[in-house]
Amino acid sequence: MKTVYVKPQDVERKWYLIDAEDKILGKVAVEAVKILRGKNKPFFVPHQEIGDFVVIINADKAKVTGGKEEKKMYHRYSGYMGGLRSENYGSLVSRKPTAPMEKAIKGMLPKNRLGRKLFTNVKVYAGSQHPHGAQKPELFEIKK
Repeated sequence: MKTVYVKPQDVERKWYLIDAEDKILGKVAVEAVKILRGKNKPFFVPHQEIGDFVVIINADKAKVTGGKEEKKMYHRYSGYMGGLRSENYGSLVSRKPTAPMEKAIKGMLPKNRLGRKLFTNVKVYAGSQHPHGAQKPELFEIKK
């Protein structure tokens, strides 16, 4: 079997708009990653950037289930002794409204330079306004 290679000039890249209001955070992230990687296209190639761009609005209004507001913890480590800082979902959303959505998306992407490049193709906003109107993003509907 031969390796499939799609020429970058042959790929038509679109912009999609996802409204995360009253949607489950993980389901929004899964659909965004499918679009970013290009898995919604008939010629998916795992080693190339053929996916589309994603704009997510109302990321601060995404829901979590099962009491994760208080139970889900986010950790970061400074590298120094005693430098572990932890906070729950609720406090992270109040401090940085887009951080949980960005962390969920980044965690689902490959852990290499392709994943870092794909993460630049997603734009997450806390409110309903976004500066990407000139790209005419298509509304992508996610079922609840």
